Order: sequence, then C-alpha cells, then structure tokens
Amino acid sequence: MNSIEINERLPLPLLPLRDIVLFPHMVVPLFVGREKSIMAIEHAMAMRKEIFLAAQRDAKIDDPKEKDIYRVGTIGVVLQILRLPDGTVKALIEGRQRAKILRFLPNQNFFIVEVEPKDDVYEATAEAEALIRLCHQTFEEYVKLNKKIPPEIANSIAAIKDPSRLADTIAAHLPLKLEKKQKLLEIEDVNRRLEQIYGLMRGELEIIQLEQRIKERVKRQMEKTQRDYYLNEQMRAIQKEMGEKDDGRSELAELGRRIKKKRLPREVAAKVRQEYKKLKLMSPMSAEAAVVRNYIDWILSLPWYERTQDKLDIAEAEAILDADHFGLEKPKQRILEHLAVQSLVKKIKGPILCLVGPPGVGKTSLARSVARAMGRNFVRISLGGVRDEAEIRGHRRTYIGALPGKIIQGMRRAKTINPVFCLDEVDKIGADFRGDPAAALLEVLDPEQNFAFNDHYLEVDYDLSQVLFITTANALHTIPPPLLDRMEIIEIPGYTEEEKLEIAKHFLLPRQLEAHGLKPEHLQLSDKAILEIIRRYTREAGVRNLEREIATICRKVAKEVAKDRDGFKSQRIIPSQLPKYLGVAKYRYGQTEEKDEIGVATGLAWTETGGALLQIEAVLMPGRGKLLITGKLGDVMQESVQAAMSYVRSRALQLGLPADFYQKVDIHVHVPEGAIPKDGPSAGITIATALVSALLKVPVKRTVAMTGEITLRGRILPIGGLKEKLLAARRGNVETVLIPKENEKDLKELSNKVIKGLEIILVEHMDEVLKLALVLEKPEELFKEVPPEAFNLFGGPSVEEGIQAH
Repeated sequence: MNSIEINERLPLPLLPLRDIVLFPHMVVPLFVGREKSIMAIEHAMAMRKEIFLAAQRDAKIDDPKEKDIYRVGTIGVVLQILRLPDGTVKALIEGRQRAKILRFLPNQNFFIVEVEPKDDVYEATAEAEALIRLCHQTFEEYVKLNKKIPPEIANSIAAIKDPSRLADTIAAHLPLKLEKKQKLLEIEDVNRRLEQIYGLMRGELEIIQLEQRIKERVKRQMEKTQRDYYLNEQMRAIQKEMGEKDDGRSELAELGRRIKKKRLPREVAAKVRQEYKKLKLMSPMSAEAAVVRNYIDWILSLPWYERTQDKLDIAEAEAILDADHFGLEKPKQRILEHLAVQSLVKKIKGPILCLVGPPGVGKTSLARSVARAMGRNFVRISLGGVRDEAEIRGHRRTYIGALPGKIIQGMRRAKTINPVFCLDEVDKIGADFRGDPAAALLEVLDPEQNFAFNDHYLEVDYDLSQVLFITTANALHTIPPPLLDRMEIIEIPGYTEEEKLEIAKHFLLPRQLEAHGLKPEHLQLSDKAILEIIRRYTREAGVRNLEREIATICRKVAKEVAKDRDGFKSQRIIPSQLPKYLGVAKYRYGQTEEKDEIGVATGLAWTETGGALLQIEAVLMPGRGKLLITGKLGDVMQESVQAAMSYVRSRALQLGLPADFYQKVDIHVHVPEGAIPKDGPSAGITIATALVSALLKVPVKRTVAMTGEITLRGRILPIGGLKEKLLAARRGNVETVLIPKENEKDLKELSNKVIKGLEIILVEHMDEVLKLALVLEKPEELFKEVPPEAFNLFGGPSVEEGIQAH
C-alpha cells in the first residue's frame, strides 16, 4: 500500500504512545502491554491495518483519558504483529500521514477516534532550497560528531529529496524532548518545519561540541593524575628498594594540615602553597626537599596576625616602671606618653626609642620593664660586633645553611606581631666587605618603610610596623647619621650617689640575697657602708660594679652561713668591716690633690662610662721653646694644648711674663693615665690654667674643677655631657666647678640632687677662670696694664724695654 485511500473523516482505533512521537515515513517497533492498546491493535489488524498513534502528555499515566492525549498524531499501518509469551505484543508500525483527532467515539474496550488527515503545505522557493541544503549539511556534521547514529542513516537521509519527508526523518533521529517533537509534528508548513529542524540541529551540535571539549579536558586531567600517581608509586618503590624507612608521607600530611590551619596574608599563602606543591614532588631525602621544608616551617612559625592586647592603663604602667627602676624620669615619661597616645588613637606607628647612656645604668632592663608595663612580649638581640649585612636581612635560600636575619629570628621568638624589640649596642655595629649592617637597619627602624620589611630568606614582605623598637647605645657619635635620624634619643645619664644608695638598698641587695640563698636577717648593709663601697670600691656611672661588690659580700656571708647554720649570727656590716670582705679600697675618694699644686689643674671629662676628673700637669724645663704633649691625646686635644699656649703667649705681658719667655724654656703638658686615649676640646681652659700656673709659679686651687673649650682670644665655648661631669665633680670631692656661660641653659634641666653641694660659676673668658682658679691674694691684680707701645714688636721699642717700662 503506497497510499491510504481515506475519506475526509476516518474512524480509527487509537494507540496512546509513551515517550515517543511517531512521524510519517517512520517505521518503529512498539512493545504493547496495556490491555486497551492490545485490543486496539487487534481491531486494526482485523480491519484495514490502519491505526491512529498519538503521544500521551504524561508517560506515567497507565490509563489515560481523553485530556491526557495530544490531539495531533500520525495515521499508521501495522506491518507485523508478534505475540510474546508474557502476554505482551510486539508490533511493527509505519507512520503514513499527519492527522488530527476531531472527536472520541464511544467504545468501552479501547479508544476509537474520528480523525482528519492533514496535508503538507510546501512552497518551492530559493529559501526553501537553501533550507533543504542546510539541513543536509548540518545533519551530516551531526552524524560525524554523534557516534550513536550509524553512517548508513546519514547516507539514506542524504538521498531524500522530498522536503516534508526530509524534515520528518531528521526529526525522528534527533534526541529531542517529547514536547519539542510534538510541536514539530503539529507544523503543517514544510518550510517552517525545516527552519525549526535546522535551528534544533544547530543547538544539538553546540551541545555535542561542548560535551567533546569537556570530555577532552577531563581526559587530560585524568591522564595527568594517573601519570603523577604512577610516577609517585614508582618513586616509593625505588625508595623502598634503597632501604628508606619512612617516605615522609606522614610528615608531609602534617605540614599540609599546618598550612591549612595557619592564617597567612594572601601573597604569603600563595607562596607557601607553591612551595608545598614542589615539596610533594621531591624525594623526602633530597637536599632540596630539606631546604623547602625548612622554608615552609619558618613561614608557619612566624607570627602574622597573632598579637597581645596592649595594657593602656597609664597608672598601672607608671607603677610598674617605678617599681622596676629608681630615677630615670625622662625615659619613663616618654613611655607613658606613648601609652597615653595609644589609648586615644587606635593605631599609631611604633616609635623608635634610643636609650643612650653609660654602661650599667639600666637601659636594657628599662626596655624589659616597658614590655611588662605594656603587656607585650619582649625580645632582645645584641648587635655588638655584627659586621655582616646578612645578620640583619638574612641569606638567600641558594646558600647552604641559609637562615633569616636576626630581626625575623627575633619575631619568631616573640610569637606575636607586636612585641617590644630591644636592639642592644646599636653603636657597636661594624662594617666590612660583607656589607654595612647599619644600612640594613635603616628599613627596619623607619616607620615609613618597616610595614613591608623584606628578608632575603623569606622573599615576602613582613610587617614590623606594630613592633615597639627600643635601641640602646653608649655613645651617639659612632652611630651613622641616617640611622640616628630615625630614632628618638633619650639620654640616660649616670646616677648620683644618693640614687645609687637607693638602688642598692631596694634593688641590688635584695636581688643578691635571693641569688645567694640568704635571708634579710642574715646580712644587713648600713647606708654608710654602701656609700663607702660606692666611693672607694667602684668608679662608674652605673651600678654594675656596685652589684658585683655586693655579690662578693653575699658570697662570703653565704660561706659562713653554710659552715654553721644554727650558730650563725646576723651580720650588720659597717664601713670599717669592708676591707675584711672586699679587700683594700680600690680608689681614693676625692681625686683632688691633697694640697694646692703649681702646674696641676683639675678638669672634667666625659667618657662612655660616665664623667671623670682629669688631672692636667704642666712643667717648665730649660730649653729652646719646645712644647711636649703626652698622655695619648687625640688630635683635637693636642690642638687645644696649642690653642691654650697661643692664648698664654698673647697675654704674656699682662701676666708679667717676658714676651719671649717660650724661647728659653721647654714646656711639657701631660695628662695622667697615659694608656687611656683622650680627645675632645673641653679641656682647653684646664690646660691654659695649668700652663699659667706653671709659668707664674702660682698654685691652682685643688677644690676647683673646670670644663670648657678655649679660643685664641680666650673666649670660652660651651661643652656637652654637663650632668656626667658634675656627677664626677661630686664624686671627686670638688667644691667649685667653672663651666661656660653658654651652658647655663643645661643647668635648668638638672635636678637638685646633681648640683647639691657644688658651687657652680659661669665664666665667659679665660681671664675670669684664672682669677677664680689660681691661689692669689689679690685676684683683681693678676693682669697688669701694659703701655700700647710695648705691643709694637716691629719697629717700636724692644721687648726688654717694654718690660722695663712696665
């Protein structure tokens, strides 16, 4: 039967289809199991083998009603029927023509419907021809990509010329949803149907191409994973054969857990993950693996966000500082000011404080107290003798045994990002061919740069901006100016005798008693005994030697206690007993001369260990005008001797000396303790006084000490280290101190404890010094009036005549 001879309206049995749409010209095998459907097929076989096939709206419904069936379907012919043993029927049906249900006819056993056949509408245009060609080409592409469709079907479709049949055949082979296929079946216009088919094929092609790309990507990833797994298994097998006990897997796993647990900045986290990825591919026993593992361990052990909460209670901080240190008012006030600002401002860049003072005055212990007062962790590193820049910045990982610098090592010990960091002995940094460590410290101690400190070993930026840096130094002149510029200088001068006495009673003695296992009732030191130790057994600005002497006494008492614990009686030591414990006195208290001496003047000097009295001697000998200078003096101090000599020569006539006195004598200027280097201009007036005393044969007052720089005209210039010099004068039993007039401003900053018991006289000219320092019955008559012609050394009266006239 090539065609169906039908009337306009045709009653036919209905076979509802699940999940399938039957198109015309399509042959499909159907497995029919529902009773109604089997009866409908049997009825069709009994009649003209014609049957109407329409899709169900919902495939899950076993007993569909009229409303559950699409109205447009296909008139088909049952080609073959086969009954199966289980009672079902397999039928081979061919679709012939579209049709629409007009109405359902009454029948109890199965559906009988009256259908109206639908003819295709086709207009042969150029656009239609183009659509036909596009459909052929696209379906050919689709078959190439979709391996589920056999190539024979592509060949058979390529031979179809009828546009309606082409559209229906292609639609039957596309994996479309039921709703889309049903819509295609309902389109009578062939051109419109071809256009829809073409669009659906393009969409399916894009989906297939995307699937192919995904498959390729997944395949590559799987191949890489399998390859890595295979290589790792090979490595493990090789290591096992070589006798390696542990392949490091557990250690790697532990490291991975630490990396996930540690909170790191984004850049640092990326760097660590990259290094960890490299580490997993290495042999655990290789040298490179040890370097990478060590690097990751350093990163993880550093504090990145961990911090301590600052104590911002000013009163409590002040109490802690006062309890730990006696005196040191200026440093304490600066620390309290910093805490006060922090309590008002949420974030402040950490200041760089530099505590400058002689040894033993408590610079390092003050830094430790600051940490305790602020509730921060404390870290101390010593920079004394550091000559290698890598000590600060670290070594690059390419070197064997590379490590981070002292700064990063200190942060690891601190375990928080905001510790108090003490850089000790910053003035004793050296420099050589390995670089300048002081220059490397510039970035560390600059608040504008240290938020991104870059250590050569870490290779990532580290934030030091929350660290409170405190540096200590004995002298400022050895610190490079750029480094000094980044620090706020707080000078810590030496202690007075009264301060040392208080420190010994409240700090040193209790500490040494505890250190030596003694109780307070075992040993008592009278105030006079402590003062005697300070005066005759120590000579220092700080209290370090004082503590050593007290420790010596404690050791000897501890020995006596250990010998006879039950019979030991409490010891109260007075000054007369000190030689028994400490031996003979090391120093003579009051360094001034026992009597007023000719040619010996007492000066005041500043040293790194505090102030000191300086005896300057001048002696005249017959000779030819030589000026000898001894005492290991520096260039500046030698020039001061020459300047003082020029002043004396310029004032020779007023002093009653022959104008050519220097041509007939040799003058020797000596500063005792010749093994100790001495330098600086502040001994100028002392040298001039000693010279005048020697020349005039007039003694210098032993109770007068002086300091000041001299000019050729006799003017006196200001000096530094005034407090230390005045403390030395007090220690040396000096009564009167002559200081430059321009140092008057410095006196206002000194406490009464420093100047107590001293008569301080301000002087502007050397003439005033001589009148005050020399032992004269009538000081005002020291300088004599000389006629002007006596100064005319060229063409006027001779020097001898001038002196005779005088």
